[in-house]
Amino acid sequence: MLKRRTKRMPTFDAPNVVVLRQRLLAHHRAVLDRWLDAGRCMGLCDASAYLAVPGRLDPDYVLVWVRENPDPAYMITPEGMHWRVTDCIRGEILARHASFEAALHYIRPVLKLYEAA
Repeated sequence: MLKRRTKRMPTFDAPNVVVLRQRLLAHHRAVLDRWLDAGRCMGLCDASAYLAVPGRLDPDYVLVWVRENPDPAYMITPEGMHWRVTDCIRGEILARHASFEAALHYIRPVLKLYEAA
């Protein structure tokens, strides 16, 4: 009977996982401004983009106000490689989209998707 030698795999203390997170870029802010201008006739009042503080795990996010309520109605946050739309009033996740433009289109379809990108 032959004994096989097995090689031990080296162990590492640090995880070998790279977390991919999207960020709000200048392009997203430009699309947000165009979307807000086009949507004012459909009840959009304001939108604000908030960037995460470096070194913290908080994500970037966008708050959207509509004329029916003085509190923010929607929040858009990056979630991995998608964008999550949350109803701020009820605290429910409404949708997840592959692009920031699609998330805005979900709230109010005022720009054509290919036009927004």
